[in-house]
Amino acid sequence: MRHQVAGRKLGRSTGHRRALFRNLTTELFRHERIRTTEAKAKAIRAQAEKLITVAKRGRRADGNSLHARRQLAAALNDPLVARKVFDELAERFEERPGGYTRILRLGLRKGDGARMVLIELVE
Repeated sequence: MRHQVAGRKLGRSTGHRRALFRNLTTELFRHERIRTTEAKAKAIRAQAEKLITVAKRGRRADGNSLHARRQLAAALNDPLVARKVFDELAERFEERPGGYTRILRLGLRKGDGARMVLIELVE
């Protein structure tokens, strides 16, 4: 029984899965839309939205911006992408209370029939 066991394993070891999620999240923020499988998109959606919320909290006057910047730098592979999230994306979503991503279904992949989606940042 899998009671209260959160997250998706995607048939990978822990280190491989963490690296995959970090790479996908970094690329989502860099390009603002990526094409991937539905399972991977659903797995990174929560992580991406939490990182935008951390950046928004760091931008507030009472927020600890240094701590937020370090959290973003730790979660993403590229410092330029972390800066983009903090400066551009957090500002863009300042008034939005959540729901920063959208998943659009594209159909099945020709090779193995995997469900492909487009995950993108809204607005």
